[in-house]
Amino acid sequence: MSGGVTAMAGDPVAARQPAFVEGAARRRLQISLMVNFFLLMALYSGVLGVLLPNQIAELDAGNKANNLALLFAITSIFSTLATPIAGALSDRTRSRWGRRTPWIAIGSLVGSLALFGVSWMTSFWSLMVLWVMAAIAYNSMQPAMTTLIADRFPPEVRGGVSGIVGAGITAGLTAGTVTAGYLAGRAMLAYGLFAAAIAVSCLAFVALNREPPSDAMPRRPIRWGEFLRGFWISPRQHPDFAWAFASRFTIYMGYQAVAAYLLYILRDYIRLGDGESNIAIANMAIITLVTLVASALLSGWWSDRVQRRKPFVIAGSLIMGCAMVAPLAAPSMAGMWAYAAIIGVGYGMFMSIDIALMTQVLPQSVAGDEGRDLGVLTTAVNIPQIISPVMAAALLGLTDGDYRAIFWAAIIFVFGSALCVIPIRSVR
Repeated sequence: MSGGVTAMAGDPVAARQPAFVEGAARRRLQISLMVNFFLLMALYSGVLGVLLPNQIAELDAGNKANNLALLFAITSIFSTLATPIAGALSDRTRSRWGRRTPWIAIGSLVGSLALFGVSWMTSFWSLMVLWVMAAIAYNSMQPAMTTLIADRFPPEVRGGVSGIVGAGITAGLTAGTVTAGYLAGRAMLAYGLFAAAIAVSCLAFVALNREPPSDAMPRRPIRWGEFLRGFWISPRQHPDFAWAFASRFTIYMGYQAVAAYLLYILRDYIRLGDGESNIAIANMAIITLVTLVASALLSGWWSDRVQRRKPFVIAGSLIMGCAMVAPLAAPSMAGMWAYAAIIGVGYGMFMSIDIALMTQVLPQSVAGDEGRDLGVLTTAVNIPQIISPVMAAALLGLTDGDYRAIFWAAIIFVFGSALCVIPIRSVR
C-alpha cells in the first residue's frame, strides 16, 4: 500500500486494524514516539522526583516522608484504574481521527492545565487534588501512545522501536530530574515548562502522524459485565502474560522505592543540605543520562539483530540490583555517583527491551484489545507506585529512619524480576 503504510499480511483482522507504517512514515513515527515519551517521562521524573517533594517539604517539613508516600499512593490508585480503562476505551473509539489520537490530544491538554495549577497550590490537599487530575489525564493518554507500537509496527522491528522509545523514556527520566533540580527554586516556571512541553509535543505528534480513521471499523458496544471481566487475564490461560506482569511489577517495586525517596536519601542518608541535594540529584541524573542512552540504543539494536528479548531484560534487572549495592557499600556521594552510572546501564537495557517483550506476550484470543491488555500491563508500573513508597515509609519507621533498609528491599525486588522472566516461553 502506498503512502507509507502496508496491510498486516495474513492477519484475519487486518481490515479492522490500522496498517503497519513503513519508509519515511515509520521513521517519523519512531522519532515522534521517542520525543513524546522523552517529555512525558521528563515530566514524571521532574515533578515526582523533585518539584513535588520540595513543595511538600515546604508545606510541612515534619511530615514530608509520610505526605509524599500518601500522595504517591492516592495518585497511583487513580492512575492504576485510569490506564487500563482508557486503553480499553481507546480500542473502542471510532472517529475520523482514529482510535488513539483523541486520547493523546485531549489527555495532554487536560493534564497540562491541571499540572500548571499545582504550582499555585498552598496546601497539601489542594496540591493533591490537582496533581491527581493531571495524573489521570496523562495516564489516559499514555496507553494510547504505547499501543501505537503494537498497532503500527510489525513484531520483527519492535526491538529497535522499543530501543529508540526506551532511550527516550530513560533519557527523559534523567533530563526531567536535571531540569527540575536546577529550577527547583522557581516552581511556577518549572511546572509551566513541563506542562507546555508535553501539550505542544502531543498536538504536534497527532498532526505529524495522522492515524487512519476508525469510524468505518466495526462498532464494539460496551456491555459492562463483559467489559469489566475483560480486565482479568487468566494466568493459567496466558502464563507468559502473567510472568511478564510479575517481572514488571517486581522491578518497579525496587526501582520506585529508591527513586521516590532519592532527594530525601541525599539529605538524610548522605547528609547534604537542601540546596546541595537539589544540585546533586541533577548532576546524578546527567551521569545516568549518558549511560542509559548508550545502553538503551545498543540493547535495542542488538536485540533485533539476534531476535532475542529475555537475556536483555534479565541482564538489565541484575545490573540494576548491583547499582543499589553501591550506596550500601559506600554511604557517600562516591557511592551515589556509582549508583547513578550503573543504574543507567541496567535501566536503559531493561526499558529498551521491555516494551518489545510486552507487545509479544499479549493474549491473541481477542483481536482489537491491544490497548486494554497493554493498559493492564501498565498497572504493573502503577501499582508499585502505590505500594512501594508506602513500603519505604514503613521501613523507615521500623528502622528509625535508616535508608539502608530501602536499598536492601529494592535489591531483593529487582533480582526477583530477573527470575520472573525466565519461565516466559513464547519470547526468546
